[in-house]
Amino acid sequence: MTENTPLIIPDLVVLDAQAGPSKEDVIEFLAATVAGAGRASSPDGLASDAKAREATAPTGIPGGIAIPHCRSPHVLAPSLGFARLAEPVDFGAADGRAADLIFMIAAPDGADDFHLQLLAKLARGLMQAEFTEALRQARSPEEVARIVTGQVQPELLDGGDATAAAADDGAPAAAEGGAGGGDVVIVGVSSCPTGIAHTFMAAEALEQAGKDRGITVAIEGQGSGRIDALDPALVARADAVIFAHDLPVKGRERFAGKPVIDVGVKAAVNDAGGLVERALAAIDDPAAPRVPAGGAQAEGGSEDEEESVHWARRLQRAVMTGVSYMIPFVAAGGLLIALGFLFGGYDIALTPEGADKPVAEAVTHDYTLWNLPGTVPGAEHSSGLMLYLGSVFLVLGQAAMGFLVPALAGYIAFGLAGRPGIAPGFAMGAVALSVDSGFIGGLVGGILAGYVAAWLTGLRVPQWLRGLMPVVIIPLGTTLAVGSVMYMLLGKPLASLMAGLQDGLTSMSEGGSAVLLGVILGLMMCFDLGGPVNKAAYLFATAGLAAATTASFEVMAAVMAAGMVPPLAVSVATFLRPRLFTKAEVENGRSAWLLGLSFISEGAIPFAAADPLRIIPATMAGGAVTGALSMALHVGSRAPHGGVFVAFAITNVIGFLAAILAGVAVTAVLVILLKSRAHKA
Repeated sequence: MTENTPLIIPDLVVLDAQAGPSKEDVIEFLAATVAGAGRASSPDGLASDAKAREATAPTGIPGGIAIPHCRSPHVLAPSLGFARLAEPVDFGAADGRAADLIFMIAAPDGADDFHLQLLAKLARGLMQAEFTEALRQARSPEEVARIVTGQVQPELLDGGDATAAAADDGAPAAAEGGAGGGDVVIVGVSSCPTGIAHTFMAAEALEQAGKDRGITVAIEGQGSGRIDALDPALVARADAVIFAHDLPVKGRERFAGKPVIDVGVKAAVNDAGGLVERALAAIDDPAAPRVPAGGAQAEGGSEDEEESVHWARRLQRAVMTGVSYMIPFVAAGGLLIALGFLFGGYDIALTPEGADKPVAEAVTHDYTLWNLPGTVPGAEHSSGLMLYLGSVFLVLGQAAMGFLVPALAGYIAFGLAGRPGIAPGFAMGAVALSVDSGFIGGLVGGILAGYVAAWLTGLRVPQWLRGLMPVVIIPLGTTLAVGSVMYMLLGKPLASLMAGLQDGLTSMSEGGSAVLLGVILGLMMCFDLGGPVNKAAYLFATAGLAAATTASFEVMAAVMAAGMVPPLAVSVATFLRPRLFTKAEVENGRSAWLLGLSFISEGAIPFAAADPLRIIPATMAGGAVTGALSMALHVGSRAPHGGVFVAFAITNVIGFLAAILAGVAVTAVLVILLKSRAHKA
């Protein structure tokens, strides 16, 4: 699609539509409309992606409008499907009004900045009463297409559209002189998870509320694609800040020291005027929360990020942040180590008798690509190029794995304190390694570093000291305080706890306890399919890989095998009994098998979200069977990820496949039985 191709055409418009009584019906209707116009390859696939986005948060907005939207691989070109409903449908708007104007924003996975800016124009237009009223009065699809094109692509109309051409392109409206004039300046940032609709609707609503009050309000929409940043001079002049966001604010440090109102993005869409009034009140309130130096969370917290979120939930989010940032280190390191063993043999990790370093380290130190080793003592099974490459891969993998604990600690601290927590968090991870407390020490050190850094960040300090806080004072003070506690008080107890856990793991990996451990890990992997419980089991397994013991390899295999079961099983169930599932679920089932083979448990989430009481117990049962069999058959994995595609790193591949097939059979049968009973009822 080129820049001259309209986002909306008459074929994408349906007036006085009878789409059905539910929002799912409307989404399916519009997805079929988009596909019928040749803009999507699969109506069911597009509908499934849009409904998955809708499940995360309602897309209804005040005024009888709804904007279901998504990025989808099934979208062939950025498009706007529109339906004016004969019977309004509830899309969960804050004012309780059912929606009669429905836009489906369909963006391809790779939508570029240009098209995302056009979608931003539409989102802003929906906040203008004259635009939505014109849509309600339109008499034909051609008229609707012309009205919308005038808002988002006025250059495509004959002679242009002066009113629409004056609309902004997604950039902050007040960046060059202000929206509404006046002496008071309020700036801010809006963002939503998808970065298409609510981001720019919030920005438009806040800026319009500023115009209504005769003040300057400029909002930076941090959506998908390019960000049109606020003018630094305008930020410097600002009297207050509004953050309406569901994602972390980028460049928060620009607003340091200013009074702040910090809310979720939908609060701005639903009550922009109220937020502007609160910002005006905060200007003269010395007790109002302010954006701290260093860009971390505002002191006193925000309504959505601090006050409304229980401390345990906030801590859980921080730990999940650490785990998610740690996983790439584990995946890269673990797979490189597995490749090293594949090329050079398992003995390259050992230190031969009389030598002072492992074979791989000696080979990479003493030889090059142009001076390849022959047969090296302690590694008689490999030589030449294969031995050299295996040694290089192993050393690289071990280097990456060395960052496992520091990355975990560093990004836990980042989750609690923002950027000022990263440096002391990484330092505490290194301390954890030095005192032999492993990933438990990293967890504790990262949490302590995050809380101390967040406390220091929230301190009121003189203006001259603010610039030094994030780069000197916070990292120095946090590292000194928490590092001293780790070395002098917590180091040995945490090391003893870690040693006890490793000994317990080794003992449970033998005999009947191994099967019980497999059951527990299988249940955890399949309980929330990528959520906190799943990640806890995965962290337990991957952290153990650093020990490179038979027990740790068996735990890793059990976790990976169990995590493959849910998407594989639901795929099998949709193939065997498609009538028990919706068209969208059958479509998802066609790709879920590949996700399962790749060890991506999240492939089963659409099924679990639609029918959790049947899908989740069935997947847990299959996962428990797979985990138990994997441990009983002594299957081991030296790779932390990859599923069947890292078979070279699996010991007892036959047992690995047998365990997976058994779990898939159990889950698929249970899903079919439970779905059949519900279908008959």
